[in-house]
Amino acid sequence: MRKFIRNAHDFWTGVMFAVTGGAFAGIAIVQYKLGTAARMGPGYFPFVLGMILLGIGIAVLVLSMRRSERERTVDKFHWTPLFWVLGSICLFGVMLKVTGVLFAGLALVVGSSLGSGEFKAKEIVLLAIGLTVFCAAVFVGGLKLPIPMCPGFAAFEQFALCRV
Repeated sequence: MRKFIRNAHDFWTGVMFAVTGGAFAGIAIVQYKLGTAARMGPGYFPFVLGMILLGIGIAVLVLSMRRSERERTVDKFHWTPLFWVLGSICLFGVMLKVTGVLFAGLALVVGSSLGSGEFKAKEIVLLAIGLTVFCAAVFVGGLKLPIPMCPGFAAFEQFALCRV
């Protein structure tokens, strides 16, 4: 098998896409009702997307056996940025009910920005404030989602913004 694979990077990419697409399509068939193209059920869209990803995976896998590797090396995987971003998202989920969207949003943007090699405090703080205000205005103010704006402490209740 090893002599047939000419590009290991593309081969494993194709395997990953095919397995993920097949898993999504399989879960959609087993767990949900598919329906038809005219009357789609809840499993139709995940099934179609899974099949598309499966097809892309097979195509990449086949092409990896035809094209040769051109002195291409795969960089090492950078775990630190991944942990900063995923950790910030998890922290946001934990903080949201306790501290409200304002503080949780600030923590999310600042925490995920630490994963970048180009962290500039002034720019990140301005971005965090802007994104947090925008998200609070859209989701809490505009869409009226039941998300607390501020922490549930009495000190914050004096502000009209926190009583939305």
